[in-house]
Amino acid sequence: MNSRKKHLKNRINKALQMPDEIDFETPKLTILKFEEVLIENYKGILEYQDFFVRIQTFIGIININGFKLTLEEMTSDDLVVKGKIESIDFESIVGNGED
Repeated sequence: MNSRKKHLKNRINKALQMPDEIDFETPKLTILKFEEVLIENYKGILEYQDFFVRIQTFIGIININGFKLTLEEMTSDDLVVKGKIESIDFESIVGNGED
């Protein structure tokens, strides 16, 4: 998406008071009891092992570390990771043009 269209889209979303995750590019994470993570608005799975999952989003990479991790309830937009979750960290995309 070019800069002009993105700027217009942001202005419309702000005027309508739309939550960021509605634009389908902002990931939303919901964490339940350190045993389950729902990730909405993801692009793809970069790496998957039972102790480590890397997930590509439109704004960066989500790393989930733990034990006995499994991928469940996958759709084209949503993904559930279950297991004993030890940590979650984020890698932002450098130079994505956002301030």
